[in-house]
Amino acid sequence: MAEAAGAELPVLPDSVLLQVLALLPLRDRLRAARVCRRWQRLALDRTVWRHVDLSPHRISSQTLWHLVRRRLRDSLRTLRVQGALRSGDKRRLLSPALLAALGERCPHLRRLCLVDTDLRPLPYKSLPASLTALELSHCEIPAAWFCGALPQLQHLVIRDVPAFSDRHLLNVSSQSRLKTLSLWGTYRLTDMGVQRAAPHLGDLEHLVLRHCVIGDSAVGVIGRHMKQLRFLEIGSAGSLTSAGLACLATLQRLEMLGLDLCDKISLGAVITLCRALPQLRKLKLGGARFEDEVVDKIQASLLHCSFSHDP
Repeated sequence: MAEAAGAELPVLPDSVLLQVLALLPLRDRLRAARVCRRWQRLALDRTVWRHVDLSPHRISSQTLWHLVRRRLRDSLRTLRVQGALRSGDKRRLLSPALLAALGERCPHLRRLCLVDTDLRPLPYKSLPASLTALELSHCEIPAAWFCGALPQLQHLVIRDVPAFSDRHLLNVSSQSRLKTLSLWGTYRLTDMGVQRAAPHLGDLEHLVLRHCVIGDSAVGVIGRHMKQLRFLEIGSAGSLTSAGLACLATLQRLEMLGLDLCDKISLGAVITLCRALPQLRKLKLGGARFEDEVVDKIQASLLHCSFSHDP
């Protein structure tokens, strides 16, 4: 035992350490670079800096400039940053010049996630043109945004951005061939906005509408124009009725459906819809509490898909 305890542990190969370092938060990743020369070389390797999440840290614009100039390279694929709303010009994180440098230094950046960021001083055209995915959470955006700057944009996620309106949806849908659209807490989005944008959203495969002011007419145009949908989730839509829900029977490629039940939508209407969707494999219902007998009845009625519920 003594001889075994004194033996050196085998050295992990570089390939394994690179995978471990890539999983570390940014601060720990930089600390690892100070352990020894080998770890410094590995911690600064291009593969470790493909996906960078800065959102846990309240960094300054100066720190972000340093990272762009010294650490973020053409290997970067995903960047997530957190700003500081209502902080004034002195603490503003992003600027057109910084975004231009990011686009030049990281030409393969595909996904940008911004949290608590004031985007009103930033023209939409200043975002890196290489982006295929954009996620905005708790951000401020100007009225003229989403006009023709990101031709490769395919995935858009908007979460708790009250300023997002019908005009924004029409702008982005008419300029980009979206595959994913996820809207949470966009209270200014209305049926009319969905109706105007729907003809431009024929390529959508994944659609989430939660806490949006939509009803039967919006769902009707979804059924008419978004025939490629495979994933659809509609939550907290108090104006939606069983009659509007029936319009979704045209979505013959739908594989997953998520709905919040309310007084205007009957369980029978949901079951009838699901039976009309041959590719449906998963149904998730929220907004109601089901007794065990009801759950058994639903599962017995939908043999071709699984069922789950979240009260």
